[in-house]
Amino acid sequence: MLRTRFSGRVWVVGHSVNTDAMYPAHAMKMSIPEAARHVFYELRPGWVDDVERGDIIVAGRNFGLGSSRPVAALLRELGISALVAEEFNSLFFRNAINHGLPALRVGGVSTAFADGETMTLDLSEGWVANDDRGTRLPGDRLPDLVLEILSAGGIMEKLAMDGYLPETHRRS
Repeated sequence: MLRTRFSGRVWVVGHSVNTDAMYPAHAMKMSIPEAARHVFYELRPGWVDDVERGDIIVAGRNFGLGSSRPVAALLRELGISALVAEEFNSLFFRNAINHGLPALRVGGVSTAFADGETMTLDLSEGWVANDDRGTRLPGDRLPDLVLEILSAGGIMEKLAMDGYLPETHRRS
């Protein structure tokens, strides 16, 4: 069952962060757990040593532009609980949802948070709050179908749960 309201520590990245910066080419032939150790390798060296399960990534505009690298799988492996950005590349947004990683669009979010602050977000109502500053920003409410996909753990799990795919497609 998906928690639609939860809190986590924030990591802020900038505008126009592309998938090459998130998933460097040298890591593409590695297993998911091994490749996850290279997320933001050049953008934020050492970040993977500091990230903790439940953390949230906050970004500016054009988050996830570039090639269709399966970054969401790496972020899930690291325990990232959600992505919140002013604007997502549409393919990246769909890939995140399809991998079961919540992604919420919220205008002005990149300047409303600093690294280490705590965010509470509500996926079904579409808002985020900076618990440290006592501020709240409205965002895009996620449609019920998207919440169902996230609750199932991703699109393949949702299709298996609904009987469209064999159970072997579900994550263990």
